[in-house]
Amino acid sequence: MEKLSVLIPTKNEEIHIEEVLKSVSFADEIVVVDSFSTDRTVELAQKYTNKVWIHEYVNSATQKNWAIPQLTHEWVLVVDADERVTPELKAEIQAILNSNTPYVAFWIGRINYFMGKLIKYSGWQNDSVIRLFKKSHCSYENLKVHSEVLANGKVGRLKNKLLHYTYKDLVDYYKKFEQYTTWGANDRVSKIKNVGFYYLAIKPFFRFFKHYILKAGFLDGKHGFIISVLSAYSVFLRNLKLWRIHHGEKFE
Repeated sequence: MEKLSVLIPTKNEEIHIEEVLKSVSFADEIVVVDSFSTDRTVELAQKYTNKVWIHEYVNSATQKNWAIPQLTHEWVLVVDADERVTPELKAEIQAILNSNTPYVAFWIGRINYFMGKLIKYSGWQNDSVIRLFKKSHCSYENLKVHSEVLANGKVGRLKNKLLHYTYKDLVDYYKKFEQYTTWGANDRVSKIKNVGFYYLAIKPFFRFFKHYILKAGFLDGKHGFIISVLSAYSVFLRNLKLWRIHHGEKFE
């Protein structure tokens, strides 16, 4: 069986870190890359691995691209602190490592929880990410938001999924919301020059319609409505920031 390195990026994840580390305990190497946490994340992580690296965070892609080449093994599994590898997913990963697979990377679906509720619709039903890959064939694209793995080779899909606990608390959610909309605006500066009514009104409205109606968010009840509203507002705020950037304002 080929060996596996697991990479877990963290910052202030003391409520999640132990459970995620327990879920990947089968790996041959576990590396936590922490961005100067001010809580007990590092202390707790050191109970499970002697490889806790501290590195300044710029964005998700640069953090991972810095760490991945330093991992010991060719096969890499990237897991966020708010995710869990289930026993079924573990068995499927081990089977791949024990086979002569033609794939260099795999999409893994996610089962998402929001505000304590399992979300079955709201545009999240097909959520998936490339997280298992050969490091010599893959790297993260240079985007600040929703950066995905670029694979030089065939990409497969696993049957089993990650558990994803998207919501810590409202304060934490708003902090991420603010950061992601800023990064999203900065990523689009060179692509979108004229931010008019279409970007400030029509696109946010369509995002709500897409999540709540087309993606059946109404079937998730109150939680689906909240997700749809927040999704629409994120588009509005991102484009508002983009408009102001073109008028000389700066968002970091």
